[in-house]
Amino acid sequence: MRKVEVVPYNPQWRDAFAREKQQVWQALGDNVVAIHHIGSTAIPGIYAKPIIDLLVEVKEIAKIDQYNLSMEALGYEAMGEFGIPGRRYFRKNNAAGVRTHHVHAFEAGEPEVAKHLAFRDYTIAHWEDAQQYSDLKRELARKYPYDIDSYMDGKHEFIQQMNAKAAEWRESQKIDWYTP
Repeated sequence: MRKVEVVPYNPQWRDAFAREKQQVWQALGDNVVAIHHIGSTAIPGIYAKPIIDLLVEVKEIAKIDQYNLSMEALGYEAMGEFGIPGRRYFRKNNAAGVRTHHVHAFEAGEPEVAKHLAFRDYTIAHWEDAQQYSDLKRELARKYPYDIDSYMDGKHEFIQQMNAKAAEWRESQKIDWYTP
C-alpha cells in the first residue's frame, strides 16, 4: 500500500523533468513530436505528489507499443491505455519501489493534450486557483493517507471546475496549443 504523500514545491523537479525528457525522447524515437512537463510538479509554488508527469505528443499512437521494451529499459512499466482511450501510459518506480515518474502519450492534436496543457498553464497564470488546488491536495492527503482512490475522488470535482476555467481561458488567449 502506497502512502499518499504531498510535499512542498521543489525547484529540482524542473531539472528532473528535463533529464527524463531526454531519455524518454530517445526511447520513443522519431515518432515523438513534443514532450511537456504536466501535473502539479510543473506548477511552481504548489504542493504536489513528488512524481514527475510527462506528456508525450506522438505522430502515431499505435506505434508507441513497439517501444515498450525501450521504456522498460528505462525502468518504466507499460500499462497500455490504462482507462483513457487513445493514451499509452507508463509508470516508473525508483530502486526503493517509490513512484517517481508517469508518462502519458497521446497522438498530437488529441483533445487530452490541450486539456492538460491548458490546466498547467492556467494554474501557473492564476495563483489563487493554484493555491486552492494545493490546499485541497494537502487536506486530502491528510484525510486519506493510504487511500489513493479517495484522494483522487476528492480532487475530481475541483479538477473538473479548473478544466472548465482553463478551457475558457485557453480560448480567450488565442494560443496554438499544439505547437511543440
